[in-house]
Amino acid sequence: MSRETGLPPSYSAAEVATSLGCSEWWVKEQARRRRIPFMKSGGSYRFTTDHVREIFHILEERPRPAASPTESEAVPHRRVQTQPMGPVVSLRARRPRRTRNAA
Repeated sequence: MSRETGLPPSYSAAEVATSLGCSEWWVKEQARRRRIPFMKSGGSYRFTTDHVREIFHILEERPRPAASPTESEAVPHRRVQTQPMGPVVSLRARRPRRTRNAA
């Protein structure tokens, strides 16, 4: 906390982008689309320490658990062709409008 005001520090989109290793534009775009937490102060995006921590958790990738032998040996799913319902209608293309009126 800031000693003189008692408020938590806030960071600009540029500072957050530097800590994430991405562009300032990307941070602003994610905030605009409401994908990451932020606060808006004076028309600009600001981020608290808690916001930055949460952004790191949102972007975090976890390893997948090891697949069991039965899952890895499973046969991939195949598409099953279904029989068409009712009669099959052949489609014919229409002549373009510009040639319909000319004939």
